[in-house]
Amino acid sequence: MRTPDELSEADFRSLYRRLRAMAPGGGTPRGALDTITGEQVLAAVREVRSGRTVSLAAPVNTRPGPDDADPAEHRLTAPADAEPAARGLEFARDRFAMNIHGDVNSHLDALCHVIYDGTLHGGAPAAGALSPAGASALSVDLARDGIVGRGVLLDVPRLHGVPWLEPGTSVTAEDLAAAEARQEVRVGRGDIVLLRVGHRRRREELGPWDVADARAGLHPTAMEFLAEREAAVLGSDGNSDTAPSPVEGVAFPVHVLAVHAMGLHLLDYLRFEDLAPICAREGRWTFLCVIAPLRLPAATGSPVNPLAIL
Repeated sequence: MRTPDELSEADFRSLYRRLRAMAPGGGTPRGALDTITGEQVLAAVREVRSGRTVSLAAPVNTRPGPDDADPAEHRLTAPADAEPAARGLEFARDRFAMNIHGDVNSHLDALCHVIYDGTLHGGAPAAGALSPAGASALSVDLARDGIVGRGVLLDVPRLHGVPWLEPGTSVTAEDLAAAEARQEVRVGRGDIVLLRVGHRRRREELGPWDVADARAGLHPTAMEFLAEREAAVLGSDGNSDTAPSPVEGVAFPVHVLAVHAMGLHLLDYLRFEDLAPICAREGRWTFLCVIAPLRLPAATGSPVNPLAIL
């Protein structure tokens, strides 16, 4: 893979303006979700052949590590004693607490998650929409009825004959087109595009590392590919952004372009290590995809367990 060019801040802003102009409906509140029609959902349902379901989420992480200094907490709150009573009725209860936008656990980014130049997607002032009580606009509640459509998995490490892309590698538009051609699939309007860079497999085999310093992801210019195809959602087994950033002065350029400019809900830190071998064995890379975030009316994101139904 060749090393893509770095972008100046001026070049990035020019790319941002182009992609914002291409956003469905010029930046409607639901963003790119508007590209998924009822007809497309029905067509996605026809992708189901065996009825097999595969989780695209990773197990929730509760252990601190170099990529998760403040992991999720899970503890049993009842029964109070170590051993339940020998007779009578009791209930086992537990409590979870987690940071939604971490670097390990699978989650959905709402359209209010990215603030750029003091605004949210569509130009809404962030100051009036965000408060300690939550988000009053563009929250994850936009996806309260779920996101259902055709999922398309693009496996870039498989294209290059490697188990994963090394941290710091940027995936280009040419890589996406080549993966399409190799897999004999084509991304279309309203698709849920899932990009495998092998982040999760590398973490499972070699152990966690500081992903703030180095991770594989998309080069910002690859977002033009997704804009032209009018994708509805973008997900990855990383967080879609390369580190170090290839853009001067912008740490997460793909987040800015996807969420803020294009209105794409992002799925970060998914897991494709169960799905990818099935797709390769069956020679099919499309499936019904169901994403059901929690009902969190004022939240900037949600834990999520997307399902591929084959």
